[in-house]
Amino acid sequence: MSTAVGAPATRPPAREAPPAPVPRTGVPRWAWALGVVAAWIVVWLFTKGTDTLALPGREHTELHGTLTGFRDSVLASRDTNPVVRLTFALGDGFVAAVDWLQRMLSIPNFPRPVPEVGWLGVTAVAAWVGYALAGWRIALLVGASFVSFGAFGFWSESIDLLIVTFVAVAVSVAVGMPLAVLVGTSRRADTVMSALLDLMQTMPTFVYLLPIVLFFGIGASGAVVCTLIYALPPIIRIAGHGIRSVPADTIEATDSAGQTRWQRLVKVQLPMARKTIVVGLNQTIMAALAMATVAAYIDGPGLGVPVLQALFRDDVGRAFVPGMLIVVMAVMLDRTTTAASERGELVARGRGGSRRAHRIGLAAGGGAALVAVWLSRYYLWAADFPDNTAGASVADAVNSLVGWVTDVFGGLTAAIKDGITYGLLNPMQSLLADSPWWLSALAILLLAVVVGGTRALVPTLVCVAGMWYFDLWHDAMITLNMTLVATILVMLLALVFGVWMARRRAVDLVLRPLLDAGQTIPSFVYLIPALALFGPTRFTAIVAGVIYAAPAAIKLVADGVKGVSPTTLEAARSAGSTTWQEITKVQLPMARGSLVLAANQGLLYVLAMAVIGGMVGAGALGYDVVLGFSRSEEWGKGAAAGITIVLLGIMLDRIARAAGGRSRQQV
Repeated sequence: MSTAVGAPATRPPAREAPPAPVPRTGVPRWAWALGVVAAWIVVWLFTKGTDTLALPGREHTELHGTLTGFRDSVLASRDTNPVVRLTFALGDGFVAAVDWLQRMLSIPNFPRPVPEVGWLGVTAVAAWVGYALAGWRIALLVGASFVSFGAFGFWSESIDLLIVTFVAVAVSVAVGMPLAVLVGTSRRADTVMSALLDLMQTMPTFVYLLPIVLFFGIGASGAVVCTLIYALPPIIRIAGHGIRSVPADTIEATDSAGQTRWQRLVKVQLPMARKTIVVGLNQTIMAALAMATVAAYIDGPGLGVPVLQALFRDDVGRAFVPGMLIVVMAVMLDRTTTAASERGELVARGRGGSRRAHRIGLAAGGGAALVAVWLSRYYLWAADFPDNTAGASVADAVNSLVGWVTDVFGGLTAAIKDGITYGLLNPMQSLLADSPWWLSALAILLLAVVVGGTRALVPTLVCVAGMWYFDLWHDAMITLNMTLVATILVMLLALVFGVWMARRRAVDLVLRPLLDAGQTIPSFVYLIPALALFGPTRFTAIVAGVIYAAPAAIKLVADGVKGVSPTTLEAARSAGSTTWQEITKVQLPMARGSLVLAANQGLLYVLAMAVIGGMVGAGALGYDVVLGFSRSEEWGKGAAAGITIVLLGIMLDRIARAAGGRSRQQV
């Protein structure tokens, strides 16, 4: 989730017959869960504060020192170790590609005082590409977006972000499409890759950075590598699903016609899976943009750099402007790829408009773009975006607005923060983090079995043991607590708005586009409004996580509730059920699978944000990772925190998946 904008874990329909419904007998699961929690509280009352394994401040253990020593040995062997030499050579290749594109498009190519192609030429070519792919509306959107990059004073940073994103996407597609073909045509490959992709999509974005920096260095090389790795799963998973979903009778027909496997792939399977492949490309681009933004923390070029600098200074206005441009870029890329897919479908059906008019538009637009490129090479006004104060003015206005909101609504926001902190966050943290480690571990294992059954026991046991081994148990419990509190708030929002959308079509028509837009925004950006309202605290990370995770959870709940059979609803109404009874006794129970999936996605999205929140005062594992970046001697502790976060994410994911499986059997 997270996410954060990750690809959905789409899977083919099961070929086996569905399991027979399991009748509910005996004590319900919620009663067992309450019993475990009650017993936990009783033992906690007598043992709290002992054996918590807390590691205060910047203290670290022998294991953390060993990990730091491993980092030092890798760096020392840079010139002799063949693996490290290979990774740094690849990194140098990415640096060279990014540097060449920057000198072409975004920074001066000395001795020229400006790039080879200035802002006017870049904007014209981008608009022409938008027209070629999706028509004149997208061309206007692309052109306006590029103009906004310069108008607000962030032309170079915006183009740098696009360069990193598209270099990473190009490599992701080159690597991912062959793997997608393998996944789509081989059941064994699908089984192996699914497990690996599940792991990759469970990992929060921030966790990718530490190992990438170790083997590829900081700057453009590390930014491209972590971005392409994060962007790989969507194209592999979704494109593979599209290829695998080609009807079996179509495959049989190609076999009867004597086609080879290669002919069947290029002439049948890939064309028939085209729409799904474009969806995978869309998700890959959005994931790449999200990760390229976060990569600013390892000195990756782009708009993430001014956002990060402003966040460190607690300057909301200066963070808002580049953050707003990241949103503009995300919407532009999302709309362009979506519209290109839709246009391709229309053209294939002969409804894409006049092809002659489109060709004339392409020729005229191409000529205008070439003129703009020529002007941008020889005239300074067309090469270097004119200086203006629009960005500074907006930043000052935002800071003034934040000051006014703080003065007027500070009491309300403080009351909200204090209410949730003292009513939910602190009590749960005290139970999780102040219990002896063995008590928390035992309670988590028992709750995993109650919620997810025996399928959840082994992965939970392995992850709990791993969290204990890496010597950050106390911080892991604090991060787990923040994740659980935020997920509770996400599910409350999802239930209220999801049910409302499912029962009122007009509400769905209004909210769904807003939720779709919210899912295109990189996670990094959500810290800005949360920081404006609540300042640099752990509650800021929780609020940002709720905002980040809510769109996906709300849509899942809405679709699940909407999918309840109208016949079932009509039967409930005929029996005299009230609206409340209809929702609580019929729709929500029958949509239990969607609710569990929404909770699973919410957990992963929130965990990703809780880690990023380490930059704005969230503490715990997020702070440990940030510390590992900022101080060389703390690298081992940061690495241990990253591994612990991965274990925490896997544990939550496996428990939620097992719970979802049990729910489907009982419905």
